[in-house]
Amino acid sequence: MTFSRRPLLLGALGVLAAPPLLRAQTSSTAWTREAYLTAMRASGRETTINEQTFNAIQARKPAAMRRIESYLKARFNGEADPAVMRAFEALPREYFHWNYEGRSNGAVNAYESEPKPWGLGYGSALSDYLGQAYMTQVCAPKPEHVVLEIGTGSGFQSSLLSRIVAKQYSIEIINPLGSAVRHIFAPLGYSNVESRVGDGFFGWPEVQGGFDTIIVTCAAQYVPPALLQQIKPGGRLVIPIGQPFRRGQFLYIYTKDEDGRVRSRKDVGVYFIPMTGTMMNRPRPAGTPAVEPAAPAAPATPAQPAG
Repeated sequence: MTFSRRPLLLGALGVLAAPPLLRAQTSSTAWTREAYLTAMRASGRETTINEQTFNAIQARKPAAMRRIESYLKARFNGEADPAVMRAFEALPREYFHWNYEGRSNGAVNAYESEPKPWGLGYGSALSDYLGQAYMTQVCAPKPEHVVLEIGTGSGFQSSLLSRIVAKQYSIEIINPLGSAVRHIFAPLGYSNVESRVGDGFFGWPEVQGGFDTIIVTCAAQYVPPALLQQIKPGGRLVIPIGQPFRRGQFLYIYTKDEDGRVRSRKDVGVYFIPMTGTMMNRPRPAGTPAVEPAAPAAPATPAQPAG
């Protein structure tokens, strides 16, 4: 995903106690080269990396964390959500740098000084980490939340949210990608993530009670009615809307009042890969829920293809 001015390219943390999984990952699990190789093997992505390269990746992480904090403060009135920062700190980004179509390891690129999307194969991408940080803070995740992501991609965005929320669901429409990525969560101990292959246009209706947040990490031409229906009262839908492969996409934030009324806010300019499946083949349905007129867009900021 991409933001304008530098579009967000996505394509795509109170002291509330951190969830148990986050505490375990940050305090009792040492992330070493051996742990990385073991997790990669367990996820079906056998690879090699020498100690020097692994250590160089880790050495770049503190600067990337400072970049993220500065970026969020500049766009959220001086506040970088501590929960978002803790989640980024807990997550080993190099684990998600992998091209599933070419079976190639891109870990050496993690925490790059000029953040950008990286190819995953099958037309999907791991979004740049600044755009993912922005999207995560826009979601306003809380430890009790149940969240749905449309567009699993690399699994990074779902993993990131899972370090904050109670339960994370994710749907990927590309079968070979979604089938492979579903194996990456367990080796890290992320047992509160559930993913499946399917068409995100329809959401995940089997989840009783709906979702506190739905985050869409691909560009829709209009809001899928099922997603608005599956937001809990008081919840939100974060979705890029615009034409496929064109500039002029914007991130929209839809919120649902306690009485079920839906409101929208136009946020930053973005650039995402398109939502495929039913979205590409069905005109905008009649009778979609009424939405308040969008507020003026915030100054354009960066984003990119997420996942």
